[in-house]
Amino acid sequence: MGAILLAGPAAAASYEFVPAPQIDLNRVYRVDKVTGEVTSCQYGLREGAVGSVGVTVCYGAGEGASAQPPSEYGLVASRHTREAGVFRVNYRTGEMSICYVQLQKEAVVCTAQANPAADEGAAAGAAPVRPGPGATPSQGRP
Repeated sequence: MGAILLAGPAAAASYEFVPAPQIDLNRVYRVDKVTGEVTSCQYGLREGAVGSVGVTVCYGAGEGASAQPPSEYGLVASRHTREAGVFRVNYRTGEMSICYVQLQKEAVVCTAQANPAADEGAAAGAAPVRPGPGATPSQGRP
């Protein structure tokens, strides 16, 4: 019975941590592996304090970053050295979303979950999506 009591809290505290790929940003993202909720923390300077070691600045889950349907979630950082966000992935469904800190809202926000495999059929007649500014094209693609 003691083992059952210990298993509950251990399973409830199931998180994954990934640093932002941006090389000059000291931000780490956290995802709850069951609910998909994404939060983030980074180092900050304490204004006006002399000799201070600084503070930990954390951002809670904002729009799209709150709990999703229970599943198996993880975080994946791209190799784009100027990217401040990370991908939230659902290992069971293949869905992905992009999560980043929106400083104006002081929260982590995520795009809607999308499944590339499921969206291929629906997007067959649609115009191709173009990468945004600063994006690099995939190898082997025009």
